[in-house]
Amino acid sequence: MSQGDETATTPSAEVRVERDGPIAWLTLDRPDRLNALSMRMLDELAAHLADLEKSDARVVVLRGAGRAFSAGYDVSGESEEIGDAHSRSSVADRDRQAAYIDRFTRIWRHPQPVIAQIHGYCMAGATQLALFCDITVVADDTQIAASPAIPLGGGFISPLWSFQVGPQRAKEMSFVPGRRIDGRTAAEWGFAHAAVPAAELEKHTRELALAIAKTPASILRMKKLAINRVQEMNGFLTVAGMGADTDALIHTTPDVTELQELVKEIGLKQAIAHFRG
Repeated sequence: MSQGDETATTPSAEVRVERDGPIAWLTLDRPDRLNALSMRMLDELAAHLADLEKSDARVVVLRGAGRAFSAGYDVSGESEEIGDAHSRSSVADRDRQAAYIDRFTRIWRHPQPVIAQIHGYCMAGATQLALFCDITVVADDTQIAASPAIPLGGGFISPLWSFQVGPQRAKEMSFVPGRRIDGRTAAEWGFAHAAVPAAELEKHTRELALAIAKTPASILRMKKLAINRVQEMNGFLTVAGMGADTDALIHTTPDVTELQELVKEIGLKQAIAHFRG
């Protein structure tokens, strides 16, 4: 394997990094859990991004292994991430949500452009992750949902959608548990830059990344900074931080405690079916 075309991973890694010339491919690698987001995964992602800052990579592509980009936050009974939110104080839970935002912001502030390549499923917190990327490309048959299938929180994810799709569509995606759109609709609404057939997704993304990579790194960095500054002036990062506050309040309500107990009692799949029925 030549220098510049390499893979860095460990046996238990949840994020895999590969180099392909000027492109760094970061792959969420928990396919058995549909790449559900854990704090460990996001810490690994942040560490890889920090390493790439010192590299000659020109563009970063974020994608998922297996059948999905990501099913969102890990809310299984085995997870310590969201699954036990009701047992923490509102302050401790707020700090936990803020930690997610901190990891996402590493993408926002990363000097190299980050493209989200999305296929299969992109659910709830995974859409939040994508919104911090610079450009999103989706397979046209991707299933995308801003709101979790079980309404365990509120105000953390969907407010950021309003920057891309407007307030009314953001509210629809937020108010209806598990409301889904496909990749084609996501591009029409503005959540994604482009929707392409699934078989062409990687080729399209690679061509886009190579086209971007023709621009010198220092110029790319300043262009990204300038455009992100506009979003920040419109309140993007403030809204992201506010979401941690509001979600923490919701997590400590009796309603969410009851829903968490329901998940433990009947299982995650049955609880999801309850809200879909």
